[in-house]
Amino acid sequence: MKQLDFTVRRETEADHRAVENLIRESFWNVYRPGCSEHYVIHRLREDPAFVRELDFVMEKDDKLIGQNMFMKTVIDADSGKTVDVLTMGPICIAPELKRKGYGKALLDYSLGKAASLGYGAVLFEGNIAFYGKSGFDYARNFGIRYHDLPEGADDSFFLCRELIPGYLDGVSGVYRTPAGYYVPDEEVEAFDRTFPPKEKKKLPGQIFG
Repeated sequence: MKQLDFTVRRETEADHRAVENLIRESFWNVYRPGCSEHYVIHRLREDPAFVRELDFVMEKDDKLIGQNMFMKTVIDADSGKTVDVLTMGPICIAPELKRKGYGKALLDYSLGKAASLGYGAVLFEGNIAFYGKSGFDYARNFGIRYHDLPEGADDSFFLCRELIPGYLDGVSGVYRTPAGYYVPDEEVEAFDRTFPPKEKKKLPGQIFG
């Protein structure tokens, strides 16, 4: 594989608008007509659960090409205790550089940093075909259930990776998505109007209408 040329550093306030635009370009019409992820990160930066030490951007040739960030959350264990974990995202790579190895490089770098800070596990909604290459497995294999998901429903989108081996041994329970990820559609629309217009399209494979 060709050696990739990039740098990864912490996001700064001066990066915010460029990062939001990158996320918008990367997610536009992927999961829904338009997207909400650029507004989600705009909101999450001020959330108490936001982990500033794990807020990264990737650059190539002095151009912003990727980003990833983490939030603190918990598992409500069946034993009655809460277990501290992380969740992740939005994570993205510039559309023209997808499937070239940059996404995995950014993911592996940021997971390594999270592990070095002592965090025990990351739970995340994603595609096992990609994230499995970086050590993620189905969360069900760790005894962790996705909140509000009916019993027997497809949970193959719900992934987990231990950063400390054995961190989830003996744990079973329900993962709690941080409230900051839920944003009103009208706020998304208002925020999106501050960016250049883009056409929303209903496409096959989108999971939200």
